[in-house]
Amino acid sequence: MSGGSQWPMVSLAELVLDTQYGTAAKANDVGRGQPVLRMNNLTYEGRFETSDLKWVELTDGEREKLALRHGDLLFNRTNSRELVGKTGVWKGPADFTFAGYLVRVRVREESVLPEWVAAYLNSSEGKATLFHMAKPSINMANISATDLLRLQIPVAPLEFQRRAVRQLERADAIRRKRTEAIALTEELLRSAFVQMVGPRAQGYERWPRARLEELAAATPGSMRTGPFGSALLHSEFVDEGVAVLGIDNAVQNRFAWGERRFVTQEKYEGLRRYTAYPDDVIVTIMGTTGRSAVVPRDIPLAITTKHLATLTLDRSRAEPEFVAQAIHTHPEVLRQIAQANRGAIMSGLNLTLIRALSVPVPPVQVQRSFSRAVAEIRELELALSTASRQAQDLFDSLVADAFRRGNAQRASA
Repeated sequence: MSGGSQWPMVSLAELVLDTQYGTAAKANDVGRGQPVLRMNNLTYEGRFETSDLKWVELTDGEREKLALRHGDLLFNRTNSRELVGKTGVWKGPADFTFAGYLVRVRVREESVLPEWVAAYLNSSEGKATLFHMAKPSINMANISATDLLRLQIPVAPLEFQRRAVRQLERADAIRRKRTEAIALTEELLRSAFVQMVGPRAQGYERWPRARLEELAAATPGSMRTGPFGSALLHSEFVDEGVAVLGIDNAVQNRFAWGERRFVTQEKYEGLRRYTAYPDDVIVTIMGTTGRSAVVPRDIPLAITTKHLATLTLDRSRAEPEFVAQAIHTHPEVLRQIAQANRGAIMSGLNLTLIRALSVPVPPVQVQRSFSRAVAEIRELELALSTASRQAQDLFDSLVADAFRRGNAQRASA
């Protein structure tokens, strides 16, 4: 994208017709009233996800005041400091309304396109500006409509905006397709589990049942959690050393490196019993519970935190991929977890519950066939993730290019 002279920096107040805070009415999930967009329906990238909708009942006056129309911007004014300010352009049905954590912004389209404003607010430059603008409160951050209108953005000629938006939309379409393809691999994995080692597998009714504790290796501490209390403090993490695994390493139901944490070799010596070994199964038991993954074979020396349960298996009876997938996929296992949590104030997992979980166990050779299928699906997922990152890089470069000259002018002002 290339254009003429540098663009002027213009405050949103000069580009906006009006702003409107959303409704504070209590939402329901039984379909009474109008569908209401909440902050979780707006993604970090500025897209709307409407699979999880609720509804609100409004008066005629409120419906008119809080109506959404094609081209309206929705700005997330209250969220964590990293997420506050995410913005999307509504292009859905006209009968939707929006909740109080969102602000509807209508722009003067003779001066600026709503897609142009959203692209800027969702760009690295825009997000950095919004991050510093946000006013922190307890666990949240806020940007008022008044503060938002003070923000200045670069405004290119309308024809340039139209060309830029068309390019961004094409790049975003590629990015979405890659993301959808990755989601389909997860569906493929669940289907493979059900068909090969789950309820639809041949011979399933004849398989013996076993508790997970019966599938653990016959060694002390083969099922373990911890360290607890003051045994491992956050302040003891260092920049390099022995790795520390936590929720983020299993929350995607596959092993992934998230935040990198380490302890010194000296600290590790006192925590050896919590070592995570290749092919162990780790299960989240705090925070987002019930997610599980297999520790990779190339894992460096590592221990786990108290947020995980770790299972070292008897490989003559159980394959790690079968057990890991069963914990978060098998309908009988999920039913047992739900039953154990019935009546609890907060649902969760603990080692006692995990030990007692019972599952029909397929022959080991069948489990190994399933493990090979998982490896093939993971390879496909890795290829798609690489393509997705390339699509994201393309989108980011287009956004950066579109706003480069406006940013250059800001720097020289």
